[in-house]
Amino acid sequence: MSVDGEAEQQLRDEADEPGWEVDPDDEWGVAVITTVGRQLKLRREAAGMRAGEFGRAVGYGEDMVYKIESGKRIPRQDFLIAADEVLRAGGLIAATWEDVKKVRYPKKVRELGKLEAEAVEIGVYVCNSISGLLQTPEHARALFRAAQPPYSPNEVERMVAARMARQSIFERDDPAPSISFVLEEAPLQREVGGTMVWRQQLERLLEVGGLHNVTLQVMPTKSDAHPGVDGRIEMLKFAEGTAVGRSDGEFNGRPTSDPKQLRIIELQYGTIRAQALTPRESLVFIEQLLLGET
Repeated sequence: MSVDGEAEQQLRDEADEPGWEVDPDDEWGVAVITTVGRQLKLRREAAGMRAGEFGRAVGYGEDMVYKIESGKRIPRQDFLIAADEVLRAGGLIAATWEDVKKVRYPKKVRELGKLEAEAVEIGVYVCNSISGLLQTPEHARALFRAAQPPYSPNEVERMVAARMARQSIFERDDPAPSISFVLEEAPLQREVGGTMVWRQQLERLLEVGGLHNVTLQVMPTKSDAHPGVDGRIEMLKFAEGTAVGRSDGEFNGRPTSDPKQLRIIELQYGTIRAQALTPRESLVFIEQLLLGET
């Protein structure tokens, strides 16, 4: 292969990473990406550039340029910035990232992420796994890869990226939300992804549990029955006084904002927190897991 051929192959390989496909069932996402792609193509053609020439100028392969322009691929921010400079668009192409990033992730995850981003209080209990808000990329990837029927590699990477994006709630400081988690002991001992990934996950729990606005508690396996044995419980409260909650064991597991139902969910979550180890005891327990002392 010639030097030019090797360079072209490198451009294509680096750009064609999984997780940036357009979900055909996401009508709004399809509309946004199609519109952005069409505008890119019109500007490229107006500048008199062929797709291959344009691709080399922005560091992407010709095939990837066609995919983005046809609305089959979500453009990365660096692509849009480079395209803006090459086509001398005065910031108009780069600005489309504000719309693109809103549809970067699956529709359901976007809706959940929006609620979490607006909540001033977040409470989460998960029975059989570690909350997605607490997972490392490697832990999340191992879980998605274990699913049956299996997800495609592209679907796995898209879901991992979406899950990691939700964790931006830990970076909020205007003001920072009050966040609490209750985790069961058993999932903490399951070496998802292997020993190294497992240890990194425990270290991540200690890191998040040490944040000033986060409370992390562990429910010992030897504890008595509690209201969360049926599954997940979530509670999100907002600044204007409204709230949304969900409990797998109540109301068919559907999200609710009904005050009477929310009181039941809040009572369940409060009872679980009362039965779990204290935050200090919980962090010590996780440290002991890392040291092999449990």
